[in-house]
Amino acid sequence: MIFRRSVLSGLAGLAAPALAGCGSRPAPPPPPVAQTAYAPAEPYRPPAGLDAVIDISQNVTVSDLGAVRRSGILGVIHKVTEGGDWFDRSYASRRPQAESVGLLWGAYHFGTRQYPGEQQARAFLDAARPGPQTLLALDLEPNEGNPNNTMRLAQAEAFVHTILQRTGRLPVLYTHAAWADGHQYGRRRQALDRPVTYRSILAQCDLWIADYRQQDPEIPSAWAGKGWKLWQYVANEDASHAAYGTVPRAIPGISHCDRNLFNGGEAELYNFWRRGR
Repeated sequence: MIFRRSVLSGLAGLAAPALAGCGSRPAPPPPPVAQTAYAPAEPYRPPAGLDAVIDISQNVTVSDLGAVRRSGILGVIHKVTEGGDWFDRSYASRRPQAESVGLLWGAYHFGTRQYPGEQQARAFLDAARPGPQTLLALDLEPNEGNPNNTMRLAQAEAFVHTILQRTGRLPVLYTHAAWADGHQYGRRRQALDRPVTYRSILAQCDLWIADYRQQDPEIPSAWAGKGWKLWQYVANEDASHAAYGTVPRAIPGISHCDRNLFNGGEAELYNFWRRGR
């Protein structure tokens, strides 16, 4: 919350009255009182970036993807799989609808510990059926619903290696700065078994950072020299939940969504997406 204030100084004490009489001079008037005013706080400025990417899953009700595109959204990243045996039942039917109205299409996998990373990657690719312009992403974060089933670093690396071998390109990595750096994070105060370092293949992936504070996002140390490519700045936005620093504004055609900034302009977004990264 931004507070604004102005402070005025009090009046200085009055000078003592001059003594009347021969040769006396009236006392000089007191100097004018300076008023000290503090400048108001800087007005809110939204973060730099293109607010044109959302991510959704089968938990989101979709009524009109054409309306989503007409609202200014350019890209949708949809959940496909979780672990090695859960599949999003809405992915396959929504993809042709989205592409038919001109939306860029992406697919993401929520990693778990239950299956090896290679197996999770194969299940993801078999279900996602990516084309050359389908953005691919790995969601690496704590499994709040089942902490013991949280993906470990080696599994994430194996997942990325398999995606690279089978597609010739790296997925985007979705994570939180504290989680990637091996610090406690989330409601259950979990931590990744080892921090991501610059030597990891994960650090070669473009960063999709999640950070909901009202300031620029914190960057994990392994990406300190690269920065973020996508920034999820609000989760589950709908008509009653505001996005970062804005008045609530629901996107027509869907019930709610996560909102993401792209670090660049519209032409750069299309180039980034269509090169398969």
